[in-house]
Amino acid sequence: MTEIEGFCEPRFAAVRDALATLLSKDDVGASAAVYIDGEPVADVWGGYADADRSVSWERDTIVGVNSTSKNMTALCALVLADRGELDLSAPVAAYWPEFASAGKEDLLVRHVLSHTAGLPAAVEELYDWEGTTAGLAAQAPEWEPGTAAGYHALTFGFLVGEIVRRITGRSLGDFFADEVTKPLGADFHIGLSAEHDSRVAPLIPPPSLTDEYASSAPSGPDGARREYTGVLVRVKDANSVAWRRAQIPAVNGFGNARSVALVQSVLANQGSAGGVRLLSPQGCEPAWQELFHGEDRVLRTPMSWAVGFGKFGNTFGWGGWGGSLIMSDPGSRMTVAYAMNQMIDRDRQEDNRGMEIIMAAYSGLH
Repeated sequence: MTEIEGFCEPRFAAVRDALATLLSKDDVGASAAVYIDGEPVADVWGGYADADRSVSWERDTIVGVNSTSKNMTALCALVLADRGELDLSAPVAAYWPEFASAGKEDLLVRHVLSHTAGLPAAVEELYDWEGTTAGLAAQAPEWEPGTAAGYHALTFGFLVGEIVRRITGRSLGDFFADEVTKPLGADFHIGLSAEHDSRVAPLIPPPSLTDEYASSAPSGPDGARREYTGVLVRVKDANSVAWRRAQIPAVNGFGNARSVALVQSVLANQGSAGGVRLLSPQGCEPAWQELFHGEDRVLRTPMSWAVGFGKFGNTFGWGGWGGSLIMSDPGSRMTVAYAMNQMIDRDRQEDNRGMEIIMAAYSGLH
């Protein structure tokens, strides 16, 4: 069985064992972490940072976690809301006046955060912030905001990010660095500088596929696949220098399980982690307060959406294309994260890796 590095409290040995099993089976390199009461109880990693298995996955190896980044973007909005600078029930146009067009005058901030805004459509240019946000401001919703949900795979980050920029004068990645990761000492980045390139484990496409493998085109509001004319994100894009340097807050965060769990443990632990308070206890609650329950028109599956997070029973969180995952349980004050470089295509193969780490964490909890 693959050698695992790091530490875990004895009662969480099952997390280390679960990661070792995954690395001996499907994974190339990966990390897993569990935080309780804002403190680490398991922080383990192993395997290799490259497809050739020639470079070891180290403690400070980081990887692109794709849509697991949405959890970080949502946290930025909750921090501003807790400070009284953002009203989740206010119209987006209160902060972004140009947004009040094409029937969006009454589209609320909480609609954007809960994937109910009706703006899931294609992003034409990943690296043109001004052009993309101007296009979204001019766009008409595909449905009456708040009445239906449809996963905003790429637009989520541009919409939330522009709201944050209008309020703070800073890009979402800069706000996140200044107000979240620096105080916590968390090694997570939205917009990765060149100094960190040597630590990045490139994503590895699913078995039998190449780096042309692309994220699925979202389906239309009627549940059918829409003709997708926007940019499709391929593995080769997610491994590019342009992707690392950009800020695409829905999808291009870089970190490892430790940093993902540390940041998100704030929400599971009444607003603080490691002795650092980012929100009040009340400021955390929107993360698990359901705003929508029903069929998601894009994912084509029943979903429960809170403010920025998927809600699953008494837990909340979200995962990324290829397999990364974060889950928080405020009742237990526990957060569990998994990050890896070997992607799995869920259309071809079942992917339970993140859930195996989560179940191992619960076995230690109980």
